[in-house]
Amino acid sequence: MSLPPLTPPFDTLAVRPFSFYPPILNVEHNEWLFRKGTWSEILVYNPKTEQEVWIPRRFLGEISSVEDPVIIVGLVKELEYKGGAVWPYQRRVIQMPVAVNAPVTPAPPEVRSEPAAVVGIRVESATDSRILKLIGTVLAVGILAFLLVWNFYREGVLRPRVNFTMRDTSYLELNSHDDYWAVVQKLGQPAQDHWQTESGEIQYRALYYPQRSYIVILMGTDRRTATYIGTLDENWNPVHSVQFRSGTTTFSMLRNLKRF
Repeated sequence: MSLPPLTPPFDTLAVRPFSFYPPILNVEHNEWLFRKGTWSEILVYNPKTEQEVWIPRRFLGEISSVEDPVIIVGLVKELEYKGGAVWPYQRRVIQMPVAVNAPVTPAPPEVRSEPAAVVGIRVESATDSRILKLIGTVLAVGILAFLLVWNFYREGVLRPRVNFTMRDTSYLELNSHDDYWAVVQKLGQPAQDHWQTESGEIQYRALYYPQRSYIVILMGTDRRTATYIGTLDENWNPVHSVQFRSGTTTFSMLRNLKRF
């Protein structure tokens, strides 16, 4: 089958350089010479880059009638050179910024590889587990703090009170017949021994027991006959008194006794 002859105006390109518009992409110089043609495409040559390229006739458009500075051959599509041939150039779509107050097109729903319900259950289970662990930790810290405070309060506050209420009460063994020697036999030697006065109708004797936190009081018409009438605490307050057969006690006597 013989090749079809060049049809006007392509026959004018045989001896004159021309340029494509728009220029073929990936080709540095847009200056071409016509080599030959078939019924479906033409072969062009670039003298600057020494490239030969077949251009399908379906991409060729009109040829300009003005030759200043060169003849322009129009292309109906933008072409790019790659792999030794030309191909229609496909521009990447760039998303334009959304105008102010423009309606927003909702994004398509995300395709999940797993059922959404299963993912939701796993997340919820993990969250519940963390919450339970947090609650357990808070309770444990609270219980530990309570035990420490309670133990400190018991050791530092309650124990002294118990010791105070359970202090030495050996003075309860004393009675109105006990003289100095009987008291010493029951309680031991006092740390201090004071008489109120050197002489007088009534003689008072105070036996100090600081280790027991009390003072034993003796009374008599003279120092030889003085016997036990009661016990005072460190603040000189009566804590024990003697009751006589008549029902009277020595409590008021002890309360009015001045410190000596």
